[in-house]
Amino acid sequence: MQHWELLFFFFVIAGVYASVGFGGGSSYLAILALYALPVPEMRLTALVCNIIVVTGGTAIYISSKQVAWKKIIPLVLVSVPMAFFGARMKLSVDTFFIILGCSLLTAAVLLWIKTRKNVDVLFGQPNYMRDGALGVAIGFLSGMVGIGGGIFLSPLLNLMKWDDPKKIAATASLFILVNSVSGIAGQLSTIPADINYTHIGLLCAAVFIGGQIGSRVGAMRFDHAIVRRITAVLVFAAGTEVLIKHLPWFK
Repeated sequence: MQHWELLFFFFVIAGVYASVGFGGGSSYLAILALYALPVPEMRLTALVCNIIVVTGGTAIYISSKQVAWKKIIPLVLVSVPMAFFGARMKLSVDTFFIILGCSLLTAAVLLWIKTRKNVDVLFGQPNYMRDGALGVAIGFLSGMVGIGGGIFLSPLLNLMKWDDPKKIAATASLFILVNSVSGIAGQLSTIPADINYTHIGLLCAAVFIGGQIGSRVGAMRFDHAIVRRITAVLVFAAGTEVLIKHLPWFK
């Protein structure tokens, strides 16, 4: 492995994101983009790391009955195939990085927005049209870029007062997991034969350790809003860097 510092970066990212219920795919991509790694390897790495970080949390949410199945089904049913089709799209390198940069900036804004600690108003019944449209949009974008989509879904559901914060966190975790799996399935036909699986394996080990620590720290008492906003600043900086490198008028 040429860049051993990536192990540390991925370890920290996984810990931070796991503490607030995300997988970290957007930040993995942002870091990898700085090292000019091949796009197929970047996308595969981010999705596999996502799965490692959120699987344990998803299992806990399901066992504790925090997943609102009737409300999440419309999101997942449409997001999974859209993530698959999005992952199969062939994009030029510059187009990919421009979409990634814009996605990171959007994610930063959503992360910065204050979320509710308590529920004041809830939707009485699921809105299948609205949730389905949300699943289509985020699923397709997630597949194209190579993320799980929870970093977009969770803040939006909070703004919509979709449910209580714990159920939204559970929804985002499951959403990230299934869309990451779908995204990998969509990428299978485009993964090059010479991809560096040893490199991916080492990064996966780093995020496994970081994610385990982060999920346990997340259970302690500390201000999640501070973590989210620090993450928002880092994601915004990474998105800006990506756009500066790949938008034509900056070249």
